Amino acid sequence: MNAQSRRPLLLAIAGASLLTLGGLVWLVRGLMVSTHQLDQPSLLELLEETRQRGKEPSARQRRVPVPPAHEAWVSPLRQSCPIREPGLQQRLGVLLANLDRRRRPVRIDPSNYGKRFDRDVFGQRLDPTPRLVVLHETVYGLSSAINTFKTAHPNDDQQVSYHTLIGQNGAIVDTVPPSMRAFGAGYSAFQGRWALTSKKVSGSVNNFALHLSLESPLDGENEGPGHSGYTQAQYDAMAVVLADWMRRYPIAVEAITTHRHVDMGRERADPRSFDWTQLRNRLAALGVIC
Repeated sequence: MNAQSRRPLLLAIAGASLLTLGGLVWLVRGLMVSTHQLDQPSLLELLEETRQRGKEPSARQRRVPVPPAHEAWVSPLRQSCPIREPGLQQRLGVLLANLDRRRRPVRIDPSNYGKRFDRDVFGQRLDPTPRLVVLHETVYGLSSAINTFKTAHPNDDQQVSYHTLIGQNGAIVDTVPPSMRAFGAGYSAFQGRWALTSKKVSGSVNNFALHLSLESPLDGENEGPGHSGYTQAQYDAMAVVLADWMRRYPIAVEAITTHRHVDMGRERADPRSFDWTQLRNRLAALGVIC
């Protein structure tokens, strides 16, 4: 066979080789793609996954329960701006300057207070900065209240404390640091706000509140609607403590309220026989209102 006759045969063999090689490459590539596709979800699987995700709302989509409807708070401290009395200004100025020396810290049982939360039970962010003051009364004497706070209470419904107590003689007793959460109000809300920090209990203002309690007079050691009221020394001490808190934290005068008002169970009446004019005159003298 001469060279010219062998040429068509060689071309045929070369063409067949190229086709065979191309087929092998296509086959290997197909196998690789098929293997890769086995690791990927199918279109139906992707649709099912998307449907299941739609059933699980994110933290942002979860609706945090809001407090039940409650009457709005109208601050008695904004009703008028009293004329500042020079004698009252001087007396309270001295008390405020000596406030740190007048405070008496008392250690109470850890079961009666706790840390402030920065997230609620739904994972939503909370601002634990104190921005509300709730006023109370002890009903019984100062020593009785302190002894209660010093007693361990493992049950949630028995735990109680205030940040500061004011004795009838004007004594200032600190039982919980402002940075911590006192258990002054259980089921409570203020102006449509509360914090849900436990699955065991309902919403409360405790996470963003400061609690101040006045020692009740002897004739107030009962469940009556009122009593003889609080002393001038108590109003003086309360005013300087409030002025100090208002300068340290974003507490507006409208955010000073009572346990009676924030109580959503409508069972609390404290502080009974409270004279808002006495407090308003003193806060004006200290320059924190008007």
